[in-house]
Amino acid sequence: MWLEIDVTRQQLICWRGEQRLEAWPVSTALAGTGQQEGSGQTPLGWHYVRAAIGGDQPVGAVFRGRRPTGETYSAELAAAHPGRDWILTRILWLCGLESGSNRGGAVDSQRRYIYLHGTPPDQPMGVPRSHGCVRLRDEALLRVFALAPPGTPVWLHALPSKA
Repeated sequence: MWLEIDVTRQQLICWRGEQRLEAWPVSTALAGTGQQEGSGQTPLGWHYVRAAIGGDQPVGAVFRGRRPTGETYSAELAAAHPGRDWILTRILWLCGLESGSNRGGAVDSQRRYIYLHGTPPDQPMGVPRSHGCVRLRDEALLRVFALAPPGTPVWLHALPSKA
């Protein structure tokens, strides 16, 4: 099992070997792709799922610092906390596999807290809008969470656009 995240197409594909199993729209960084800490960009290259967090939480559970807050996302909660970067439902925390590119120093994806995570239902999919992470709808995230346990390889890439 492995995951492919195509930043150009804003799509996550789940593979078993060479067999494509399922695909879902995602939302990667509004700031584009890049490895540098503090850039707000989505890092590229080979990663793996370091940790799967929140399996015992309800759909819509709110996380801060990788810990559930005890809140469940709602329009009322969103109105009370405008501008909050919502991390919902589950977290798949990524760790880079390429020294100097996405592992170590100021380019370390794990230390940058790069996740696959849920997002509010009013946030668009298929267009870049995140702060660096990979956002998914809850239904997609729950399926990926079930298919991709810790240790699962993840390839994030971007193809050149055809102008």
